[in-house]
Amino acid sequence: MILLCTNLLILAFVILLAAIMKIGILSDTHGWIDPAVYEHFASADEIWHCGDAGGIEVINELESFKPLRAVWGNCDDHEVRAATREYRVFTAGSKKVLMIHIGGYPGHYSARARELISQLQPDIFVCGHSHIVKVMYDKKYNMLCINPGAAGRVGMHRVRTMLRFSIEGDSVSDMELIETGRR
Repeated sequence: MILLCTNLLILAFVILLAAIMKIGILSDTHGWIDPAVYEHFASADEIWHCGDAGGIEVINELESFKPLRAVWGNCDDHEVRAATREYRVFTAGSKKVLMIHIGGYPGHYSARARELISQLQPDIFVCGHSHIVKVMYDKKYNMLCINPGAAGRVGMHRVRTMLRFSIEGDSVSDMELIETGRR
């Protein structure tokens, strides 16, 4: 009986550990993957790319490194658009996630993002496009809004950025801003 209880506790602990998802998130690579991605996302379970990959090579390379969820951006060509989607809706932990490239932020969403947010009611909204890092909570829609900024060398941003965080069940934690240098 004691052995059975011990085995059940060990199994419960293993299941709990497996339920923690480590996410690496980036956007606006514009055809270039910063070598720092491999170091900073080494422990990630998934990478989320919020559009403007800049070429199918970026998508293929990230997919060969880690499981990838990606959307296309306004600068992406037909190959990237064929390999990705305009938007994605999926579950991470017990959180419903909506990802689209051009999204905006609380009070300033694009028309398409606002339509999808109202229809799908995500817990986490992820976008790119602005090249500006933002992590903020939207009280109106009861969701966490995430924009990782820009990880590429092209654009108006001054510093290349990515985000890393964990999802465990209904909890988002360990949000880290990673700055990889000047563009």
